[in-house]
Amino acid sequence: MGTSRETILKRTADALAPLKERAAYPDFNDSVAVMPALDRAGDLWAIFSERAKLVHGTPLSGSPAVLANWLREKNHARGYCDPALLPQFGEALAAAGCEVETAFDRARVDDYQFGITRAEAAIAETGTLVLTDGSTSSRLAALAPWTHVAVLKREQIFADVATAVASLPADPNVIWCTGPSRTADVEGILIEGVHGPGVQVAFLLE
Repeated sequence: MGTSRETILKRTADALAPLKERAAYPDFNDSVAVMPALDRAGDLWAIFSERAKLVHGTPLSGSPAVLANWLREKNHARGYCDPALLPQFGEALAAAGCEVETAFDRARVDDYQFGITRAEAAIAETGTLVLTDGSTSSRLAALAPWTHVAVLKREQIFADVATAVASLPADPNVIWCTGPSRTADVEGILIEGVHGPGVQVAFLLE
């Protein structure tokens, strides 16, 4: 007697056998996977910012003081900061009244209002941030706090998904963040911040 898997596959094959001709695969244009009106010669940060806003992302740019003041306006007083970024952001965060730690304590996960980590890349085409284990000092700090800030530079912004994928390093874990976390129940009610940050900030350090 065969296995259940073999039984299912045989029934499927028997059901398809009378069909002499199968439907042809659709003939898609090569550019179908590329969003229209993407000016690759233009300002990729401007394009990224526009499309990040369409998915409820928050693009910011400027000096560390710009980010620190934004956090203060949002009443975010306690958070995590990547140790590699602290020399650049520490003074501005302290001046804004923000207390930061460079080690994320799992036992106090609810104490962190924000997490500041490095991004591996950004994709202008989709407004997506890319995080990897290699460049993200603490994955939990990037996913657990309500507000996550991914810091990047201009050379890390790619025009489209294909270009970004070709440029990514080998890494066991790659996370694609297109706006804040969201989900919808069977009634179609969209809720943000369920499986990850409710606010996803892309901060371009100028």
